[in-house]
Amino acid sequence: MTGWFSFLHGEATAGDLLALDRVREVLDGAGLPYDVAWSPGFRPGELPLERADPRAYSHLVFVCGPLHGPQIEQLHERYARCVRVAVGVSVIDPSSPAVQGFHRVLARDASGAAAPDLAARAPVPDPVPVVGVVLTHGQHEYGGRRLHEVVAETVTGWLAGVDCARLDLETRLDSRDWRLAATPGQLESLLRRLDVVVTDRLHGLVLGLRSGVPVLAVDPVAGGAKVSAQGRVWGWPAVVPGEHVCAEGLDRWLHWCLSPEGRTAAATIAGSTARDPADTLLAALHHEA
Repeated sequence: MTGWFSFLHGEATAGDLLALDRVREVLDGAGLPYDVAWSPGFRPGELPLERADPRAYSHLVFVCGPLHGPQIEQLHERYARCVRVAVGVSVIDPSSPAVQGFHRVLARDASGAAAPDLAARAPVPDPVPVVGVVLTHGQHEYGGRRLHEVVAETVTGWLAGVDCARLDLETRLDSRDWRLAATPGQLESLLRRLDVVVTDRLHGLVLGLRSGVPVLAVDPVAGGAKVSAQGRVWGWPAVVPGEHVCAEGLDRWLHWCLSPEGRTAAATIAGSTARDPADTLLAALHHEA
């Protein structure tokens, strides 16, 4: 089985892989054996297209995406002895060699005709945690104590291997940029829908806890600074010193944040009525007057 996810210079979309899962479900139900060819850029270590020997197969199935271009034409040449079927695809030019090379095309859209996309009936994947990621590459006021680049590289490299849905967030507001929240309320509406916040920012920690969401915080300043200070103020344990950030420690704290204990601790802080400096502001103003 092939698709655009099989090509070195192709791409793998969520729709492509769900469509593949739907086809696999059908073949598994019929007891038909198959291999899936993957791009080494997307699934290194899996069977690449170049090692899928045409002599080992009776059929080639191409799943999802548009039928066009030289990469698909080369499939017809390489697997010339196989029966070639395309399923769940878009046909832009029915006369193109990429289309004409298939013995059968089961299209989702072609010449005005349409059928449901394969992804619509694919097996539903198991849910995964939704993680909001709030990182900063600034704060140059800390000078030589800055560990921001190392922290960001470690955290993002670790997150790439975690089975979760990642959402890149920014506490900076901008009414002109549609990608950013324009008001605190917009940002907090996002935060409240998360399972965990991962951050190296003070307000990533504070706003996550304020929303009742567990926060895995990393202090990006050597020796500790405002992130660690807020962790102590709120009695929040999941604060990692930047000097000691590593995948094993991040795994451990993420597990705790997702546990009932972590969620309860965050909810307790969200309901806190702790005093803050504003409570003494009026007295300070009167004193200075």
